[in-house]
Amino acid sequence: MALTEQYLEEDIHPIDIVETLAAYHEWDFDRISDEQIAMAVEGQWRTYSITLAWSAYDETLRLICTFELDPPEAKMAGLYELLNLVNDQCWAGAFTYWAEQKLMVYRYGLVCAGGHDASAEQIDTMIGAAVMSAERYYPALQLQVWGDKTPQEALQVAIAEAYGRA
Repeated sequence: MALTEQYLEEDIHPIDIVETLAAYHEWDFDRISDEQIAMAVEGQWRTYSITLAWSAYDETLRLICTFELDPPEAKMAGLYELLNLVNDQCWAGAFTYWAEQKLMVYRYGLVCAGGHDASAEQIDTMIGAAVMSAERYYPALQLQVWGDKTPQEALQVAIAEAYGRA
């Protein structure tokens, strides 16, 4: 059964769809509010914290996927250079580093302007892409931050696409 077959009526709230997907995939989740949900998705390298929030104002479903990263101060310039290289390869979403929280962040926004609804497939793909991107670039980030690799050398480990599923 296709994911959309579960939703035959119109105007299903995107966070309700996310909650159904989280239960379907057996991810740990917490419905924070009517407009927001947080979950933990197990990857190969680590467990990723994923939060999705719906903004009715701009009709956007925002995804934030985070994992901890606490680089030494001497590695920060290289980390930012690596993030620029990584983001050049990301067609949907982008990485950033939140230094105060010591979190690596992958962000993506699904714009549903004009009264369009997000489908279960779109949301499932969005979450899967976030995890796949985090999995793909995690080793490069580790090599940059904790190894003696340049950003270009560290990125070489992420040349191949990650395989698997979220």
